[in-house]
Amino acid sequence: MKTIKILLGFALTATLFTSCYTEIPGNDYYNEPSISVNQLLRNYELWYVDINATQGYGETPFLQKAFTISFINGIVYANNNIAGIGANGNGYGIDVGAYDAYDMILDVQHDIDGFSTFDVYQIDNNTIELYNPYNDTSYFLNGYQRSNFDYDFVFYDNIHYFLQEYEAWEKTYTSEFGAINEFDNENYLQFLAGGNDSTFRSSQDDNGLNANNLYWDYTGIYGVGDVYGNEYLKTLTLDYDFLDNEYFELSVINDSKIELYHPASETVYEFKGRGYIQYLKSAENTKGEKVQKDKKRKFRKDKVENPRENTRI
Repeated sequence: MKTIKILLGFALTATLFTSCYTEIPGNDYYNEPSISVNQLLRNYELWYVDINATQGYGETPFLQKAFTISFINGIVYANNNIAGIGANGNGYGIDVGAYDAYDMILDVQHDIDGFSTFDVYQIDNNTIELYNPYNDTSYFLNGYQRSNFDYDFVFYDNIHYFLQEYEAWEKTYTSEFGAINEFDNENYLQFLAGGNDSTFRSSQDDNGLNANNLYWDYTGIYGVGDVYGNEYLKTLTLDYDFLDNEYFELSVINDSKIELYHPASETVYEFKGRGYIQYLKSAENTKGEKVQKDKKRKFRKDKVENPRENTRI
C-alpha cells in the first residue's frame, strides 16, 4: 500500500507540473495565465512594441509601425508617430482598428492592413508575446500604465523617426556668431523613410517654398547617434561627398523645431518642420495632412560612427 501511495504521489505531482505549461513549437515553455486574454490585455493601458525583440522573418504591418498599442473596449489604439507622443489621444494615440479576444487568441481588424490573428502568451508580469501563425513571427509587448510610461525616453530613443515625420525641415535661424561655412547655403533638409532608413536630401532653394516645390540638390546618407551622459542631446552626421561629413549636435526645441549646433564653425541653426506626415488609420484625412502607409520601424542597426560621438559630456 505504501508503494502504491508513493507511485500515486509521483503521478499527481507530474500531472500538476505538466498542466501549468504548454509547449509551443520552436519556443520555450510558457506559463498559461489564470486570467482571460481580455483581462490580460486590459491589465496595462499601453503595450510598448519592443521591435528589437521580434522573432521570425515575417512582418505584421500595423505592429511594425507602432510604438505603443492599446486595447480598449474592442478598439485598438496606436502611437504611430513620435511627434506628439504622450499628447495624442491622451497618450493612447489614435484609433486604428477593432479587436476581438477569446481563448488566448487575439483577432485584429486594422483599418488599413486588414485582418490579423495572434496566439497570445504571457511571458512574465508585464510582457506578452503575440505570435502570428500566418507569417510565423512573434512580437513582444511590454505593459505600462500611462502614468509610469517614459514618453520622453521613447521620443529621444527614436529621433531618426521623428526627423522622417515632416516632408521637409526649413532653416529658420542662423546665429550671427560662428565662422562662414558651406552648410550656410543649405536651406532645407529631408529625411526619408523606407529603404535603408538613412537617406537624406538637402536643398539650397529660397526660404518660404512649399515642400512639394523644392528642388533637392543633393542626396546622401545620414546617421543619428547618442551623446554619453545626456539622453536629450543627439548627434547628426550628414555625409556630403564634396564636403566630407557635416557633424552636428542635435537638440529638440519642440515637436516641430530642432536646433543643430555645428562645432566646426560654432554656428547654431534652427530648422522648422514643414508638411507633417501623420501615420493614420486610413488613407483619407479630413485635416489635409499627408498620410503614408509604408512607414515601419526596423530592427536597430549600428549607428553611424563619427569622431566626436559618445565623447561630449
